[in-house]
Amino acid sequence: MPRVVLSVNLSEQFAAGLDSFDVEASNVRQMLRALDKLHPGLGSHIEDKMAIAIDGTIYPHPERQPIGPNSEVVVIPRLPGG
Repeated sequence: MPRVVLSVNLSEQFAAGLDSFDVEASNVRQMLRALDKLHPGLGSHIEDKMAIAIDGTIYPHPERQPIGPNSEVVVIPRLPGG
């Protein structure tokens, strides 16, 4: 299962301090739904305000990106600008 890694701020705000965990998902959309089930509001917050790095590649709008079974998904703040 992919491992999701959260920033300290997100882990404290949504996941009672848990900063990483495994979720069953094969794409980002499934991951966001799984996160919302585990920690209500987390998936939608990530979708609205965060970027995602999958195995070291950053995706500012990754909704349809696939996630491999051994992937590491890191949630990071979106960088402003164009």
